[in-house]
Amino acid sequence: MPATAVVQVTNLSSAVSSEQMRTLFGFLGHIEELRLYPPDNGPLSFSSKVCYIKFREPSSVGVAQHLTNTVFIDRALIVVPCAEDD
Repeated sequence: MPATAVVQVTNLSSAVSSEQMRTLFGFLGHIEELRLYPPDNGPLSFSSKVCYIKFREPSSVGVAQHLTNTVFIDRALIVVPCAEDD
């Protein structure tokens, strides 16, 4: 896979907010963009969420992957590199 600055975080609790994700992953590198699906203010409730985080430096992706299996709120995170296509 070519160098990427984006990670996909899955198995997120439905209670997680984008601000919590920004705080957790912000320690690993400067975040350029963070998208949480479904969004915080969505009208529907889901059993889990997914988040895409774009770092300024691709080296932050390798560090972020070390958070895989870290329990955050009530679930073990799954962090994988992701292609940068919009």
